[in-house]
Amino acid sequence: MTAYIIPLIFITVLVLAAIKKKDSYSAFTQGARGALSLMASVFPYLLTIMMAVEVFKQSGVSYYLSKAASPVMNFLGIPRELTELMLIRPLSGAGAIGVLENVYTQYGVDTYIGKCASVIYGSSETVFYISTIYFSQSNVKKLGYAIPVALFSTLLGCVIGCRIAFYI
Repeated sequence: MTAYIIPLIFITVLVLAAIKKKDSYSAFTQGARGALSLMASVFPYLLTIMMAVEVFKQSGVSYYLSKAASPVMNFLGIPRELTELMLIRPLSGAGAIGVLENVYTQYGVDTYIGKCASVIYGSSETVFYISTIYFSQSNVKKLGYAIPVALFSTLLGCVIGCRIAFYI
Protein backbone atom coordinates (compact mmCIF):
# COMPACT_ATOMS: atom_id res chain seq x y z
CA MET A 1 0.00 0.00 0.00
CA THR A 2 2.72 2.49 0.94
CA ALA A 3 4.50 1.89 -2.38
CA TYR A 4 1.55 3.55 -4.11
CA ILE A 5 1.37 6.72 -2.00
CA ILE A 6 4.12 8.74 -3.75
CA PRO A 7 2.92 7.89 -7.29
CA LEU A 8 -0.64 8.66 -6.20
CA ILE A 9 0.39 12.08 -4.87
CA PHE A 10 2.38 12.75 -8.05
CA ILE A 11 -0.57 11.84 -10.30
CA THR A 12 -2.97 13.87 -8.16
CA VAL A 13 -0.77 16.96 -8.46
CA LEU A 14 -0.54 16.51 -12.24
CA VAL A 15 -4.31 16.07 -12.57
CA LEU A 16 -5.02 19.13 -10.40
CA ALA A 17 -2.52 21.18 -12.41
CA ALA A 18 -4.23 20.10 -15.65
CA ILE A 19 -7.68 20.95 -14.25
CA LYS A 20 -6.50 24.40 -13.14
CA LYS A 21 -4.60 24.83 -16.44
CA LYS A 22 -1.26 25.41 -14.73
CA ASP A 23 2.10 24.60 -16.23
CA SER A 24 3.30 21.95 -13.79
CA TYR A 25 6.74 21.62 -15.40
CA SER A 26 7.51 25.33 -15.00
CA ALA A 27 6.24 25.30 -11.43
CA PHE A 28 8.45 22.29 -10.68
CA THR A 29 11.58 23.84 -12.18
CA GLN A 30 10.90 27.13 -10.40
CA GLY A 31 10.55 25.25 -7.09
CA ALA A 32 13.77 23.34 -7.76
CA ARG A 33 15.55 26.64 -8.45
CA GLY A 34 14.29 27.99 -5.12
CA ALA A 35 15.41 24.83 -3.34
CA LEU A 36 18.93 25.19 -4.73
CA SER A 37 19.23 28.77 -3.53
CA LEU A 38 17.87 27.75 -0.12
CA MET A 39 20.41 24.94 0.09
CA ALA A 40 23.24 27.30 -0.83
CA SER A 41 22.26 29.74 1.93
CA VAL A 42 21.66 27.07 4.62
CA PHE A 43 24.69 24.87 3.87
CA PRO A 44 27.29 26.87 5.88
CA TYR A 45 25.09 26.70 8.99
CA LEU A 46 24.53 22.96 8.57
CA LEU A 47 28.21 22.29 8.02
CA THR A 48 29.10 24.23 11.15
CA ILE A 49 26.63 22.38 13.37
CA MET A 50 27.65 18.98 11.96
CA MET A 51 31.32 19.70 12.59
CA ALA A 52 30.60 20.93 16.14
CA VAL A 53 28.62 17.77 16.91
CA GLU A 54 31.38 15.53 15.61
CA VAL A 55 34.02 17.38 17.65
CA PHE A 56 31.73 17.11 20.71
CA LYS A 57 31.47 13.34 20.32
CA GLN A 58 35.01 12.51 19.20
CA SER A 59 36.74 14.66 21.81
CA GLY A 60 35.11 12.72 24.64
CA VAL A 61 33.39 15.83 26.01
CA SER A 62 30.00 14.13 25.65
CA TYR A 63 31.21 11.19 27.74
CA TYR A 64 32.55 13.37 30.55
CA LEU A 65 29.52 15.66 30.53
CA SER A 66 27.21 12.67 30.69
CA LYS A 67 29.18 11.31 33.62
CA ALA A 68 28.91 14.64 35.42
CA ALA A 69 25.18 15.04 34.65
CA SER A 70 24.19 11.46 35.44
CA PRO A 71 23.36 12.08 39.16
CA VAL A 72 20.97 14.88 38.18
CA MET A 73 19.39 12.78 35.43
CA ASN A 74 19.05 9.84 37.81
CA PHE A 75 17.33 12.11 40.33
CA LEU A 76 14.88 13.16 37.59
CA GLY A 77 14.07 9.53 36.83
CA ILE A 78 16.26 9.04 33.77
CA PRO A 79 18.65 6.10 34.18
CA ARG A 80 22.33 7.02 34.39
CA GLU A 81 23.02 4.84 31.35
CA LEU A 82 20.93 7.18 29.18
CA THR A 83 22.58 10.48 30.08
CA GLU A 84 24.79 10.42 26.99
CA LEU A 85 21.74 9.81 24.81
CA MET A 86 20.06 12.82 26.43
CA LEU A 87 23.09 14.99 25.64
CA ILE A 88 23.62 13.78 22.06
CA ARG A 89 19.97 13.74 20.91
CA PRO A 90 19.49 17.55 20.73
CA LEU A 91 22.66 17.76 18.65
CA SER A 92 22.63 14.84 16.25
CA GLY A 93 20.09 12.26 15.14
CA ALA A 94 22.79 9.99 13.70
CA GLY A 95 24.90 10.23 16.84
CA ALA A 96 21.86 9.47 18.98
CA ILE A 97 21.08 6.41 16.84
CA GLY A 98 24.59 5.11 17.57
CA VAL A 99 24.12 5.60 21.31
CA LEU A 100 20.63 4.06 21.11
CA GLU A 101 22.00 1.00 19.33
CA ASN A 102 24.63 0.56 22.05
CA VAL A 103 21.94 0.79 24.73
CA TYR A 104 19.82 -1.82 22.97
CA THR A 105 22.79 -4.13 22.56
CA GLN A 106 23.92 -3.80 26.16
CA TYR A 107 20.57 -3.70 28.00
CA GLY A 108 17.97 -5.01 25.54
CA VAL A 109 14.87 -3.37 24.13
CA ASP A 110 12.33 -4.75 26.60
CA THR A 111 14.11 -3.57 29.74
CA TYR A 112 13.27 -0.36 31.56
CA ILE A 113 16.47 1.23 30.22
CA GLY A 114 15.63 0.12 26.68
CA LYS A 115 12.10 1.49 26.93
CA CYS A 116 13.35 4.80 28.33
CA ALA A 117 15.92 5.02 25.55
CA SER A 118 13.15 4.51 23.00
CA VAL A 119 11.05 7.21 24.63
CA ILE A 120 13.98 9.63 24.75
CA TYR A 121 14.86 9.07 21.11
CA GLY A 122 11.27 9.07 19.89
CA SER A 123 9.97 12.01 21.88
CA SER A 124 12.80 14.45 21.33
CA GLU A 125 14.23 16.30 18.38
CA THR A 126 17.60 17.49 17.17
CA VAL A 127 16.97 20.97 18.60
CA PHE A 128 20.20 22.57 17.41
CA TYR A 129 19.99 21.11 13.90
CA ILE A 130 16.38 22.23 13.40
CA SER A 131 17.12 25.62 14.95
CA THR A 132 20.04 26.07 12.59
CA ILE A 133 17.84 25.51 9.56
CA TYR A 134 14.88 27.59 10.71
CA PHE A 135 16.78 30.49 12.22
CA SER A 136 19.20 30.79 9.30
CA GLN A 137 16.21 31.67 7.10
CA SER A 138 14.28 33.68 9.68
CA ASN A 139 14.11 37.43 9.98
CA VAL A 140 13.47 37.16 13.72
CA LYS A 141 16.30 38.76 15.67
CA LYS A 142 15.34 37.98 19.29
CA LEU A 143 15.84 34.25 19.62
CA GLY A 144 17.07 34.21 23.22
CA TYR A 145 14.29 32.01 24.57
CA ALA A 146 13.70 29.64 21.66
CA ILE A 147 16.51 27.14 22.27
CA PRO A 148 16.28 27.10 26.10
CA VAL A 149 12.52 26.53 25.90
CA ALA A 150 13.00 23.76 23.33
CA LEU A 151 15.67 22.08 25.47
CA PHE A 152 13.56 22.36 28.62
CA SER A 153 10.56 20.92 26.77
CA THR A 154 12.71 18.05 25.54
CA LEU A 155 13.94 17.35 29.07
CA LEU A 156 10.43 17.52 30.49
CA GLY A 157 9.06 15.19 27.80
CA CYS A 158 11.83 12.67 28.42
CA VAL A 159 11.36 12.76 32.20
CA ILE A 160 7.60 12.25 31.89
CA GLY A 161 8.09 9.56 29.22
CA CYS A 162 10.54 7.62 31.39
CA ARG A 163 8.15 7.86 34.35
CA ILE A 164 5.39 6.40 32.20
CA ALA A 165 7.71 3.71 30.82
CA PHE A 166 8.46 2.66 34.39
CA TYR A 167 4.86 1.49 34.77
CA ILE A 168 4.60 -0.28 31.43
